[in-house]
Amino acid sequence: MRLLFIGDVIGRSGRAAIVEHVPRLRQRYALDFVVANGENAAGGFGITEAIAREFLDAGVDCITLGNHAFDQREALVFIERAPQVLRPVNFPAGTPGRGSWLYETARGERVLVINVMGRVFMDALDDPFASVERELNACPLGQACDAIVLDIHAEASSEKQAMANFCDGRVSLAIGTHTHVPTADWRILPHGAAFQSDAGMTGDYDSVIGMDKEEPIRRFTRKTPGSRFEPANGPATLCGLFVETGGDGLARRVAPVRIGGVLGQALPED
Repeated sequence: MRLLFIGDVIGRSGRAAIVEHVPRLRQRYALDFVVANGENAAGGFGITEAIAREFLDAGVDCITLGNHAFDQREALVFIERAPQVLRPVNFPAGTPGRGSWLYETARGERVLVINVMGRVFMDALDDPFASVERELNACPLGQACDAIVLDIHAEASSEKQAMANFCDGRVSLAIGTHTHVPTADWRILPHGAAFQSDAGMTGDYDSVIGMDKEEPIRRFTRKTPGSRFEPANGPATLCGLFVETGGDGLARRVAPVRIGGVLGQALPED
């Protein structure tokens, strides 16, 4: 199978990159399944039903979230009827929505997507390792599904690396999100899981992690109330990771994807 994971989509600029590039990428690389983290898609904070539909219409198959999952209050309602939208699996019991889902591709392959949130420098949540272990035991790779994508939404690289190695050999891709800067450590781990500490963001990099520069700089230099953060709206770089799996569901090829904006461009070989 050929999979594409797209890092945190930020505001209008990031959404435009999804609409522009995803259809072309699907066609050029014959992608079987596309996942995008959309927790910053609505003005930098959360996601709306209309935005989720825009992503799905553009060719995204699953949208993962994170700590901003419910910043838009309508998400508390629409997520219940939208299995294509996942919030972290280790949110407290009774939280609306779901943290994993088994999808079927156009060719009939089964793809399990799990969204989990870390705890280091983040909110206090249920144990992410135990939560992921339960999901993997319930739907083992190569038996109940043909591929597994794990979105590790976390601040600390150490926690993301630990989770990836904890799942190595049991997932197709373990990918970090949340810190909005693409790391240079994409690789296949010893037991076959593709990994990158952070996929980066899909947004305007002439910014402070996707936000207009003025207000973040003001907050760092002065301890006074100011205006709210607003997404930067210059040309976005779509950042993500391409993974090709073998018959066992483990990674055989991995390559970074960076298109548009100010970052150096990168695409997999055809």
